[in-house]
Amino acid sequence: MQEKKTYKIHRTRNSIIVFLVLCDIVSVFLSLYFAVCIRFESLSPAFGTNLLWLAWPLLSVLFCVLFYLFRLYHSMWRYSGISEGLRIIASVVIGSAICFGCDLAFDLHIPLSIQMLFSLLLMVFLCVSRFGYRAVRHLSIRKNSKSPARASLLVVGAGSGAAMIIAQMRGYGRYRDIVAVDDDANKQKMRIQGVEVVGFVRDIPRIVTQRSVSDIIVAIPSLKGEKLSEILDLCRKTGCRVRILPLIQEMDTEKKKGAPPLREIRVNDILFREEVQLDMDSIGVYLNGKDVLVTGGGGSIGSEICRQAARFNIKSLTIFDIYENTAYELHCELKRQYGDALDVKIRIGSVREIERLKQVFCEVHPQIVFHAAAHKHVPLMEDCPLEAIKNNVQGTLNTLQAANEAGVERFVNLSTDKAVNPTSIMGATKRLTEMAVQSFAKKTGMKCMSVRFGNVLGSHGSVIPLMENQIRNGGPVTVTHPDIVRYFMTIPEAAQLVLQAGALANSGSVYVLDMGKPVKIMELAKTLIHFYGYEPDVDIPIEIIGLRPGEKLYEELAMAEEKERLDTTAHNRIFKLGPGETSFDLELFEQMLTLANNNDMDAIGRLKQIVTTYQPWCDRDR
Repeated sequence: MQEKKTYKIHRTRNSIIVFLVLCDIVSVFLSLYFAVCIRFESLSPAFGTNLLWLAWPLLSVLFCVLFYLFRLYHSMWRYSGISEGLRIIASVVIGSAICFGCDLAFDLHIPLSIQMLFSLLLMVFLCVSRFGYRAVRHLSIRKNSKSPARASLLVVGAGSGAAMIIAQMRGYGRYRDIVAVDDDANKQKMRIQGVEVVGFVRDIPRIVTQRSVSDIIVAIPSLKGEKLSEILDLCRKTGCRVRILPLIQEMDTEKKKGAPPLREIRVNDILFREEVQLDMDSIGVYLNGKDVLVTGGGGSIGSEICRQAARFNIKSLTIFDIYENTAYELHCELKRQYGDALDVKIRIGSVREIERLKQVFCEVHPQIVFHAAAHKHVPLMEDCPLEAIKNNVQGTLNTLQAANEAGVERFVNLSTDKAVNPTSIMGATKRLTEMAVQSFAKKTGMKCMSVRFGNVLGSHGSVIPLMENQIRNGGPVTVTHPDIVRYFMTIPEAAQLVLQAGALANSGSVYVLDMGKPVKIMELAKTLIHFYGYEPDVDIPIEIIGLRPGEKLYEELAMAEEKERLDTTAHNRIFKLGPGETSFDLELFEQMLTLANNNDMDAIGRLKQIVTTYQPWCDRDR
């Protein structure tokens, strides 16, 4: 079946090439014929007639060979443009130069006027045969698209991205009319790909009404953050379908060839801060050719670390996780993308079991470890505090010990802004992991560092997926407190920050990303409700349910005593907390782990003694 399909494609392609060759032979004849006729005012002189019939076959062979070399038989002429036109001109100029050289070499005495007329006419006939198809097709599409049932398309932007989208959309004939808007005053009333720029962005509602616009495409790939949010909000209020032209690296390479690389708007697009772009070159230098292991590699952040690391020519990648399903799905995804070029391994196990960790580290010999395995759900860990200690503290300690014994070069621990003045067991355990990492940095030759995150958009258990489900179910959308605020970052940002911390590699440091202003959760809820086309407290109610166990009204990026040590790095959006006093009572630490492993709640008391900034949520009113 596949062979039949391939044969049919080749037969069609060959038929098109044969047709074009025949058209070119006719074009050579007509060009020569009219050049002779214009020069001699007829074909009556014997010289003109002989020249026509003798030169035609030779010129046909010469120019068809040149057209083949210039790939004029391999272009999709329905999408022809300047590039194809330049190749036509170049091939004719070179062919004419060869003819002129032969005339001089063999003393043929062909009038220069005939040669020049022939070249000009040949260019004209070639352009007509190639671009004529596109022109006829375009006129046919425009004629068919005059049906009143077809609506109009509005393109936001008048740059190169808009030009690409307009060219493709005009070819599909789906719209009666296409217009553009742009905030550049110099582009007003100008045309791009034949489409008029009819106003500014602020004019979108008026243009939608006047021109019966059904679809809007935002064709400014570089637009991010607050400005993009404003434009999308304006577009969504019109009731039109709104799509975005993404950056090249975001485009879906698996889409059909020739289809516009558009995507629907996402929640990330309407949030209030531009994504931080990190120094990918420095990341590539230290990852190149390395064996990498990611604990919790199947999780939302761990899997993105794996995806990002795989881009940097690493030698091997080991996904270590207790949950086999997501690890397997990620393994399949990476094998589809990289094939045999990337050695991807899955190792199932728990960071609580040090012998299993040592076994895996001994087997795969990682040089770089990203430790993402952790319990992170704040209210849930308040109900299961000992599990947080076992997984977050004991698990990190085990991974550090196994990494050190295996000769790991760099160890990057994932922490959270909830580790700053923690009120939750999760935050307290993550603060203790930071202290343990700094302790290992002092005692060993392994470069150890931690990275503090804010809330990660789209990660398992985060607020946005919860609110989206509530909206889809008709509400209410729950907010714990009208004044609660949080820092947010995207999953790719979080993964890149982890990789960047490994590149900065100041052992014992804690790295923090500048995440801009904290977002008020009440405003986030209203924005999400608007995003789905509803009115807050009209279509979808917002309900205040009170702070949950372990929650704070606001998060902090650094403790008071840490702010004195807060320093800049080579990246202007990443800050570093240099190693401070991290000593803690080792006896208390071991007691806490022993009690936790024996399921004794006294372990929490030991945790409070070690992490002195921990103020349990249940003690807040005491």
